[in-house]
Amino acid sequence: MDSAGIAGNDIMKTAVELLEIPSPTGCTAEVMEYIAAYLDERRIRYERTRKGAILAEVPGVDDEQRRLVTAHVDTLGAMIKEIKGDGTLKLSLVGSSVWNHLEGAYCTILSEGRRFTGTILMRQTAVHVYKDAAEAKRDDSSMEVRVDAKVASKEDAEKLGLGVGDFVAFDPRVQVTEEGFLKSRHLDDKASAAVLLHWLDAYGGQDQKLPHTTYFLFSNREETGQGGSSNVSPRVVEYVAVDMGALGDGQAGDECSVSICAKDSSGPYDLRLRRHLVRLAQEQKIPYHVDIYPYYGSDASSALTAGHDVIHGLMGPGIAASHAFERTHQESLEASAALLHAYLFSPLCTTDAAAM
Repeated sequence: MDSAGIAGNDIMKTAVELLEIPSPTGCTAEVMEYIAAYLDERRIRYERTRKGAILAEVPGVDDEQRRLVTAHVDTLGAMIKEIKGDGTLKLSLVGSSVWNHLEGAYCTILSEGRRFTGTILMRQTAVHVYKDAAEAKRDDSSMEVRVDAKVASKEDAEKLGLGVGDFVAFDPRVQVTEEGFLKSRHLDDKASAAVLLHWLDAYGGQDQKLPHTTYFLFSNREETGQGGSSNVSPRVVEYVAVDMGALGDGQAGDECSVSICAKDSSGPYDLRLRRHLVRLAQEQKIPYHVDIYPYYGSDASSALTAGHDVIHGLMGPGIAASHAFERTHQESLEASAALLHAYLFSPLCTTDAAAM
């Protein structure tokens, strides 16, 4: 079975819809409802985990040796750490953002029962007032949120309902260009989640069974390292995270191919599975690159750290400027979808002599 049923423009549309939903780690109920509704409409069987993730299941010929593929829909974000005396907000970051990438970003404050907009700024932003505006260090003591409300004091902010612990979502600024690029924050990892959803849309309800029963985990705590390390059935033999390919100096990957990870900061991924993915890409003429991500971890590596006895792998679309002003191309989404499809209809890597 080929992957012609998964179109890049359809994946792009779903990715945009996911990106427009605020979902910082710890505040993901809205995006999980989107996924649940998507699966309900297509009559895909799933369950919700206690952590709030969604675990869908597609039956296969072999029900004993199963696979699990995952993408996460939680994103970088922040929480209100303190309301300052003048009504501005001090933040505590959720996930590994860099303050320099957040300066000037618009944001949404997710208070109970109401949402507020704001802008993340350095305290000394005004160049006509602060001599050191250009050189001042950007860190959690100098950066703050200017709320789009008439507040001049802590009391004013509290009267509006703002409080410590409220989540702050960074606005994605989604753009799709005529040249096929998708620009947005949080392509890590909503681009991959869109790939999984569209595979389920195209093939999840078909009569032809996969070789192995497969779980599709939409995790919601990956950015803090707690996403895919639970809810792994003892029957799962292979665990593949579909997550961004990190691009930059010294990296082989690009925005128009699928990236296959050989190693990240947690250590090497399983050699058998990596070679299996490479062979599938070569056979199907799918554009791919193999890379090492020096400062990176995935739900698959988290599962290994948690002690699960699985063969783990990592693949996904090439994403430029990770955790900042991210960008990928429709061709990368298509390549990722094609490799995912080829993998799901392939034998286990342990039964494939060519992968050894």
